[in-house]
Amino acid sequence: MPDYIYLLENRLSADQQNALRQLREVAREAGTLLFLTGDAVRDLTSGHAVRDIEVAVQSNVLKLKKPIEKLGGQIWGEDDASHTLYLCFPGTVRVDLVSTHRRDYPKPGKPAYHFASIQEDLRRRDFTANAMAISLNEGSYGLLMDPLNGAADIEARTLRLVSNYGFLEEPSLMIRAIRYKARLGWELDPRTQQRYENAKAENIIESLSTHDQSFELEQIGHEDDGLRVLRALEAEGWMKNLCPSWTSNKADEEKLNALHELRVQLQVQGVHPDMSAAQMQLLTAKLAPKDIASLKKQLLRPGFVEEWNSLDSLASGFAKILLNKANATPSVTYKLFTTHDPEAVLWLGFTSKDSAVKAKYELFLKTWPEVRQRIPYAQMQEMRITPELANYNEIIHQIFLQLIDGKLNTPEETKAFLEPYSPPAPPPQITIKRSRAKRAEKVKEKSFDEEEEESEDGDDEEDLDDIGGGGDDDDEPLDLKLPKDEDLEEDEEGEEEEDSEDEDEDEKPAPKRGKQPVAPRAAKQEAKPEKKEPPAKHAAEKALAPKAAPAAKGKPEPTKLEKKPVPPPPAKKAAHATPAKHAPAAKHAAKPAAKAPAKAAQVKAHAAKPAHKSVPAKNHAVPHKAKPHAPAKPAAKKASAKGGKKH
Repeated sequence: MPDYIYLLENRLSADQQNALRQLREVAREAGTLLFLTGDAVRDLTSGHAVRDIEVAVQSNVLKLKKPIEKLGGQIWGEDDASHTLYLCFPGTVRVDLVSTHRRDYPKPGKPAYHFASIQEDLRRRDFTANAMAISLNEGSYGLLMDPLNGAADIEARTLRLVSNYGFLEEPSLMIRAIRYKARLGWELDPRTQQRYENAKAENIIESLSTHDQSFELEQIGHEDDGLRVLRALEAEGWMKNLCPSWTSNKADEEKLNALHELRVQLQVQGVHPDMSAAQMQLLTAKLAPKDIASLKKQLLRPGFVEEWNSLDSLASGFAKILLNKANATPSVTYKLFTTHDPEAVLWLGFTSKDSAVKAKYELFLKTWPEVRQRIPYAQMQEMRITPELANYNEIIHQIFLQLIDGKLNTPEETKAFLEPYSPPAPPPQITIKRSRAKRAEKVKEKSFDEEEEESEDGDDEEDLDDIGGGGDDDDEPLDLKLPKDEDLEEDEEGEEEEDSEDEDEDEKPAPKRGKQPVAPRAAKQEAKPEKKEPPAKHAAEKALAPKAAPAAKGKPEPTKLEKKPVPPPPAKKAAHATPAKHAPAAKHAAKPAAKAPAKAAQVKAHAAKPAHKSVPAKNHAVPHKAKPHAPAKPAAKKASAKGGKKH
């Protein structure tokens, strides 16, 4: 289903859209509803050009004459019985303003009208393709109403009667069916075709009303190809009922073809004339004057007859304006062609034999359009004049007028002309760049935070293990052992490898944080007992510190290792516990203490630096804020010495 809001905004001409806006304003002030109906909805849906507009209003439209005239609409005629106004808006936009109603037929061709809703109005229409409506109201603008599935018949290019008795009640529908077939190229559906043949055989056309006769006669002139429709009606024999003296032989076919060609050329240049009056003039070119006068009296809209009669006067008035010396400038002449009455422009160009007038038309139709190829689109792009600007089309038009006047021959002149239209350059984009060192430092901090979280989780597990394994020393064996020198070396090498991997991941190494000096193995082993609160790198050291005091008093007791075998450590402590083959803590304490003072300075220097700058090893708990190492207590030294004597 097509988007009818889009079709209303793009398929209708600017003059037709303006006419609908005026009618919507009138309906809003009157407090009534209005809908686009009839041929316009069918043509929008099928893709044909929209020529006639019909608007249905849910009120008496005869009361809206004064508001419509105030807004610029002309009343070309009216019908009191059906409450219909025949309007013409600027640009020769024909609008039939109809009150929504339903019809009863006491006799064929003589309907009785009754006010009704839009739904009932659609059900009294002629063909299903015309029984559709588009809302023009604020709350439902663009909404399609199709109670009889006319869209399906439009897709099938089929004409189907709304009522089974349509041809019998309204004989003009037989004429309308042939006219639609000639214009659209559609066919009647089988049942409608059969009813058409039956009504024609019964000579129902004799009941044709005067109103319907006038309407169908005038519609021949409003058709896009009036001569083809005239021939189709003549072939069916309907012209004898409409106007016996008017036949296709009375038309000037050669001039009709020339008129159509001129109209197409004008449309390409932006001039959109309504050729109905000019076409009627040529369709009746060979008709006798008295027959022409009789035909004009039969037409439905008196306003259309006046337009037909005034073609020559309109053309002569435009010729005087066009040849005026004040309008000799090409740009002024071009504006006259595009702003004057399009019907006058069409008829003057078709009928004038003045060489000066023909020269003007030659410039407008052939010479000046070629100048559009010289519009400097590339230079406009460089000056930021793009189609996104609201006044882009107006700028293009002004450049075109300057070019046909012989100006803007150099790039400098063009630049000077376009300078006022050029928008300012956009400000440069501000990009905040972060140095590689900061990026590397951020990566380091992120990895350090992740390791802190892992270490905290490890501390919690160790604390739970200590709680679960609590008790007297005599009751449970001491299964915690200090790591060997080889394990410490592996840990140190692992830390160095992790540092090197982190540095390789950064594009540029971060500023040096001061690498901690690696103390000898012996110094590390002697310095660990001197800590007040060790950083809990190994749970074994934390558990060993309070148990060193009994050995210092000279009361050695055999450990539980001598009494009974040590059970294997639990699986979750595998990362912290050391293998059972390691020697007891006393073995490490038995080393000579003489080297401790010499290496204590290195340990103190190592502890003086902030602990958070060093990268902790994996699977070891790291405190949130490491404190510098405190000097070793004398008791710890004595304990290590006595332990050596004992050993």
